[in-house]
Amino acid sequence: MPPLASFLSFCTLFFASGVFCGSYGLPFIDASYDYVIVGGGTSGLTLAARLAANSSISVAVVEAGGYYEVLNPLSVIPGFAAIQATGTDPSDTDLIDWGFVTTPQTGAANRKIHYARGKCLGGTSGRHFMVYHRGTAGSYQKWADLVGDDSYTFDNLVPYFEKSCTLTAPNTSERLANATVTYNPNVFDNSLDGPLQISWPNWASPLSTWIELGLAAIGIKPGADFNSGSLSGSTWVSTTINPSGESRDSSETSFLSQAMSKTGITVYATTMAKKIIFKNTNVAGGVQVEQAGISWTLTAKKEVIISAGAFQSPQMLMVSGIGPSATLRSFGIEVISDLAGVGQNLADHVMFGSVFRVQVTTSSRVTNDVAWAAEAVVDYASGTGPLTAGGFGVLGFERLPDAVRANLTSSTQTALATFPSDWPEVEYLALDGVLGYWKNGLGQFIDSYEYGSVAAALVAPLSRGNVTITSTDTNDAPVINPNWLTDPADIEVALAAFKRARQIWANVNITIGDEYLPGPNISTDAQILDFIRNSAVQVWHASATCAMGKAGDPMAVVDSTAKVFGVKNLRVVDASVFPILPPGHPQSNCYMIAEKIADDILSGR
Repeated sequence: MPPLASFLSFCTLFFASGVFCGSYGLPFIDASYDYVIVGGGTSGLTLAARLAANSSISVAVVEAGGYYEVLNPLSVIPGFAAIQATGTDPSDTDLIDWGFVTTPQTGAANRKIHYARGKCLGGTSGRHFMVYHRGTAGSYQKWADLVGDDSYTFDNLVPYFEKSCTLTAPNTSERLANATVTYNPNVFDNSLDGPLQISWPNWASPLSTWIELGLAAIGIKPGADFNSGSLSGSTWVSTTINPSGESRDSSETSFLSQAMSKTGITVYATTMAKKIIFKNTNVAGGVQVEQAGISWTLTAKKEVIISAGAFQSPQMLMVSGIGPSATLRSFGIEVISDLAGVGQNLADHVMFGSVFRVQVTTSSRVTNDVAWAAEAVVDYASGTGPLTAGGFGVLGFERLPDAVRANLTSSTQTALATFPSDWPEVEYLALDGVLGYWKNGLGQFIDSYEYGSVAAALVAPLSRGNVTITSTDTNDAPVINPNWLTDPADIEVALAAFKRARQIWANVNITIGDEYLPGPNISTDAQILDFIRNSAVQVWHASATCAMGKAGDPMAVVDSTAKVFGVKNLRVVDASVFPILPPGHPQSNCYMIAEKIADDILSGR
């Protein structure tokens, strides 16, 4: 179905919701359900759909936002992902964004940086760059060891990864002949009919075909598969793009859509969760919610489940009395469970890059060539052309080569040795356009040239941040301190990675003139580091702020079944419970953890 037809079909269903089995909760009226889930994002809707599939279970989802397709129609088009309020400028926000801004980041030139998060059904899956791949076998073994539960090893997690999605092979008739996709279909199981669509866009970035060669020249070879437990080499990465129309697929368009048509799920959209309600001191019994300034209560007969993300899940726990006791008491909050780890251990990836003017077509052309842009829109209407892709194609991962590692200090080498041997330190991204300082997406296109960037992202960071609260009110944004680039080891790896990005460009014969950013005059380590600090951009992978761990671990917040320590009938299910942030892009892990915990709940664990 073409994208426009898909959108019109969605609107018809939305405004004639009587055709659904699911329903939209009536505001201002107290109601009771077996499970009340706070947060209709990537994990929340997946979990809700799996629970609601059991007809004997009643499920309500509370989500502060609405439908991103309605609030921001461009969000469904992959080629417009970069301009959907992803910039570092605090003013770069929109209707489906929370508008969060970090504290001044000492490791990033004291900048206050906008941190895009989805305020909509689908959460950040409704606004991110749609990259889908899995972590390494070693990273999941480390996860299993940290939480004392072998069900988190890669082999044991594969069924949960497979359960979520359906894989569609690349359409080679629409892609460049030199953009061959390599993948392992055996780690997907289409017989499970997973709601989430995994595919490759009907467009291959010409820039990426060249960067693939540059990566190979420095030892990062093509032909990898990133869904089988290994991240080494390069490949054209798979994405959550629905091949029927080439539109964004999210937890809302996949899991919620299916649940609304087949189950009795209830959704409270544009409704803010305010506080977990406890009975008998430490038993979660419901959630106070609010819309238009009016509050009411949703009672949970079995469990309350928080799926509000790495920033707002710890906030929700803290305002409800779960967290560091000193913080809670400073706001007059009664301490229900003193858990020092709530809001701590924030892990995130950060990227920066080298930019050149190039002699091939990139996304830059959308803004500087009106006729070409118009043609791209026409092509997209039939599910083809550059707007079917998110402005990237090839990704590469590596553990720094021995020759590079030998130049790192012994303390940095020791720190990196704490990661499993298959855990890469750096990801390289071939990006269409100017990464630069990324204040806002549209502001990156500056003249009639076409631009390309090779970004380097730190995927084994040692720096850790934190999240806390400023009040007892969830309407007040949490205090977000990612603390990027503060560990000395991260600085050394960042310098090495930036130099590697330049080496990639040195093996690519499509550049025009000297390096555009930061420029050839930036050559010393001090100059390069200054550029990195002033231009570093988050990769929007915040996690681990309600970390899973063993009983007795003073920083653990939930156990291996996501139950919150010190209370009953309360779980947290989203990226905040990761005990570590696996290398690369975490979208697949957000679906996996929801599938796994849903299975735990349905199995009585």
